[in-house]
Amino acid sequence: MLAWFERLIDPYPDAEPIQPPKGFLAFMWAAASGVRRYILLMTLLTALTAAFEALLFSMMGRIVDWLSGTPPQRLWAEHGGTLGLLALVLLASPLVVGLQTVLKHQTLAGAFPMRLRWNFHRLMLGQSMGFYQDEFSGRVAAKVMQTALAVRDSWMIVADILVFVLIYFGTMTAVVGGFDLWLMLPFLCWLVLYAAALAWFVPRLGKVSQAQADARSLMTGRITDAYTNIATVKLFSHARREADHAREAMREFMTTVHAQMRMVSGFEVVNHGLSMGLVLACSGSALWLWQQGQVGVGAVAAATAMALRLNGISHWVMWEMAMLFEHVGTVQDGIATLSRPRLVLDVPDAQPLQVNRGDIEFDRVCFAYGSHPGARQVIDNFSLRIRPGERIGLVGRSGAGKSTLVNLLLRFHDIQSGSIRIDGQDIAQVTQDSLRAQIGMVTQDTSLLHRSVRENILYGRPQANEAQALDAARRAQADGFIAELLDPKGRSGLDAQVGERGVKLSGGQRQRIAIARVMLKDAPILLLDEATSALDSEVEAAIQASLDALMAGKTVVAIAHRLSTIAAMDRLIVLDEGRIVEEGDHASLLARGGLYARLWARQSGGFLGEDDRIPVAA
Repeated sequence: MLAWFERLIDPYPDAEPIQPPKGFLAFMWAAASGVRRYILLMTLLTALTAAFEALLFSMMGRIVDWLSGTPPQRLWAEHGGTLGLLALVLLASPLVVGLQTVLKHQTLAGAFPMRLRWNFHRLMLGQSMGFYQDEFSGRVAAKVMQTALAVRDSWMIVADILVFVLIYFGTMTAVVGGFDLWLMLPFLCWLVLYAAALAWFVPRLGKVSQAQADARSLMTGRITDAYTNIATVKLFSHARREADHAREAMREFMTTVHAQMRMVSGFEVVNHGLSMGLVLACSGSALWLWQQGQVGVGAVAAATAMALRLNGISHWVMWEMAMLFEHVGTVQDGIATLSRPRLVLDVPDAQPLQVNRGDIEFDRVCFAYGSHPGARQVIDNFSLRIRPGERIGLVGRSGAGKSTLVNLLLRFHDIQSGSIRIDGQDIAQVTQDSLRAQIGMVTQDTSLLHRSVRENILYGRPQANEAQALDAARRAQADGFIAELLDPKGRSGLDAQVGERGVKLSGGQRQRIAIARVMLKDAPILLLDEATSALDSEVEAAIQASLDALMAGKTVVAIAHRLSTIAAMDRLIVLDEGRIVEEGDHASLLARGGLYARLWARQSGGFLGEDDRIPVAA
């Protein structure tokens, strides 16, 4: 039966998530989409439970009056019907509480935050590369995880705690007023003083909790930084220095802990004083009214019992309100990241890219990183036609715009003006997924997923079989070392885990797996950004034939600082400050004696110095 309740909410809806609003209340309402009916039902059951509990004290008071004023032999005759109804209500109460508990724990507690994580994760996957260049990936992941839990807990506190307290106090006030209106006065006075205490302590406690969370993040960050760069720490013998660096953050964290505990201690004392004052005032008033003959013994018992019950509830509410403030802060912090608009979007009704020839054209393209007035133009009125099946090399100093052009072709950023077309189709008008599906790329900064070698190779074409994956590894000269891999859990070969970003492999091994992945993808357009930079000369020579075979029949754009690796390209494009300053094949560019010839002459062992400042020949 519980499984039925667990399936009420689909944690992985197929519908594309919408961009969340920036306002807190609007964000919370949008986040509850698909689960609001269950939150509402739980709220109604909570209200019913609270009202019943408060009315129960009233009934107990009535029973005390009946016992003291009715002969035993006449109790059932006079009050049997009421007592029987009370018994039925008591028997039905577990059903109401049980349904409320099942909705809370089975329906909402797990599936609600998972649904939020699923939608937030898909939103973040759709963000542009520029977004991730401005954000720490760990911070984004933390926002996805923490905001989902904070949204759920905020709704839970409102629906399960605040509603309970409001209904309980309202019903309780009506109950004591039913005995005598004067009995309401101690409860109302307590409510005013308790609300004032909450208004003073809880916001301050929330601020201290936020400061403590920031201090905890700083402390964790410094400790993690030392572990992440442990090789550097040991190389410079700075273990003691790192310990002192972490201790500074630990001291700041302890300062917030002490501030929080002082606030808690103060509120505990004030809360206990208010609670005991309520018990004294309530029982004293009830006794005085009993002496005056205005209420019965049952009213004294019921009022005193309700005052004692409020003592426990007030402590509960204090902590829950403090947690609510903390959750609200977490959600507001998450909104800044999760509701950030996507900078690169598919246009409405975008069509898939169809590549038949591989013709690429940059037409008067202008691009600058950032939209502020002082942003430097990285690509300036750039035009270039790459014929189908042509292999070109992009040459230039660091910062000339080579990698930017590749990123623009992949539509990692949108250009400010001009157009980029593939087979006559503007890449801004086609779907991003279809565009990148037609392009294979190997980069110098090869990053692998923290999964098996097999999964990393098959990432290029997930539907490929084992034999095709092994063939791609063989053509990339990776089959030899793959066969020898063994991870700490005993998994070997293609099943071995490569570690975070492929850290368990050498740079050359990572790059060969990346090349195998692109070989398996077999896309009609191939981008090579320092594709063999991490390979030694022997392996590079061995793999060059495979790369030549891979490039056959494809449109190829290659970037390399080591000019000898792209000298054989059909055409070389020499860039400087986002513009074409020379183009031609290797021999003609050398004969011209311009910038390319000077860069070639300045190289040592085939590498282009990043700091070379060679003027462009007039």
